[in-house]
Amino acid sequence: MFTPKRAIFTASMLLAITASASLAETPNLGKPIDEAAIANWDISILPDGTGLPKGSGTPAKGAVIYAEKCSACHGDSGKGGAAAALVSDKKIEGISAAQKTIKNFIGDSTTIFDFIRRAMPFQAPRSLGDDEVYALTAYILAENKLIGPSDEMNAQTLPKVKMPNHDNFIIRFPDRI
Repeated sequence: MFTPKRAIFTASMLLAITASASLAETPNLGKPIDEAAIANWDISILPDGTGLPKGSGTPAKGAVIYAEKCSACHGDSGKGGAAAALVSDKKIEGISAAQKTIKNFIGDSTTIFDFIRRAMPFQAPRSLGDDEVYALTAYILAENKLIGPSDEMNAQTLPKVKMPNHDNFIIRFPDRI
């Protein structure tokens, strides 16, 4: 006689047998990846500067790179164009879409470096050298009056730049930093 208990037991056994058999086999897709290939994509920068590469840049060098590779989208001096403004002299009064600029919407200066290196320029991400990224970061920080016009940014100086709105960010997972 076939009872509901027996049906559940039979289904459970079939599921267990099928699952263990399917775990033993793989579809043999892809190939193993070596550590060097992983390192090329492991480029995250932490707020304290962990992960920043060697190199340096100044606002003056960044201005030249910005004019060549960034102004078409972000406008002259970073005031905005087809892409978002990077520079603003507005005082922070709450957060609105009109005020979301690097000066008031980024909690750590290292985030600027990380984003530029990872995603810019839009049409050719990851095409900038580390010195170019440091220079662009320095230029943007200087245009926002967060560093001086001749300050050099590198792995030691960049993490020390305190962003104006830093204390208004809540770290969701502080134990992961």
